Amino acid sequence: MEYKKLNFKQLVADDIQKYAGFYGLRPNKTCDSVELESFIWKDYYNVRATIAMRDGKEVGLLWLMGDEDRPFAAMPLCKEEDLEYCFNLMVEYFNKELDLPLKIHLADEEGIKVLNLPEDKFIVRQEEDAKDYLYEGDKLRNLSGKKLHKKKNHYNNFLKTYGDRYEYRVLGCNPTDRDDVFKFLDKWREKKGEEVEKHLDPEVEGIHDILLHCTKLNIRMGAIYIDGEMEAFSIGSYNKLEDMAVIHIEKANPEINGLYQAVNK
Repeated sequence: MEYKKLNFKQLVADDIQKYAGFYGLRPNKTCDSVELESFIWKDYYNVRATIAMRDGKEVGLLWLMGDEDRPFAAMPLCKEEDLEYCFNLMVEYFNKELDLPLKIHLADEEGIKVLNLPEDKFIVRQEEDAKDYLYEGDKLRNLSGKKLHKKKNHYNNFLKTYGDRYEYRVLGCNPTDRDDVFKFLDKWREKKGEEVEKHLDPEVEGIHDILLHCTKLNIRMGAIYIDGEMEAFSIGSYNKLEDMAVIHIEKANPEINGLYQAVNK
């Protein structure tokens, strides 16, 4: 009856440091492998979390998302040896507490392999439109290889036009940098107009939330300024176990050719 002890609470900025120790406990190459991804979308997906206990010890971080009619979960954050226990806790919670089958979105491939779920009880389906892009760091920095040739051409065009006019800056958690991002976002959002993806405004709200609480978050931010004005910025974090940078947000003035490639480098 351990599932009855699960007490899911809304995710807030002050929780991030408390939950940080559950990240990087097992191999995971998805964007959900770092704290910031859950924080960005906490309001859009109604993200709630709780800590799983086993024999008096904290063994994993469990997720509950969505609304009462369509709840879903994410893969537990825990060590490989605790994954089956944490997963089964969620199965029980959904089956017995919510009277629903467990549904997990964006389950990581590594976790699926560890669980080795029986096919007669679980359906594992690949979501083609939800895949994360994985690049080798050196190839992306140098834009080398056939697959990145088009990106390199765009970047070279950017250098020809703005080579002596642009500057890359590392952003910090200070009012000046924050205000620059806010101003850029206002202009960027205005250019998008009304016919946009339904997640766009919640994403902008998530960015505002990040900047207002960035001292509590494990993030790295950078921006490109052209003629002294911010024209692109990026927010990322680092998965130490995988030695992997995770880029959560990347926005650029779409009217400037090659700018996305420049900030991506």
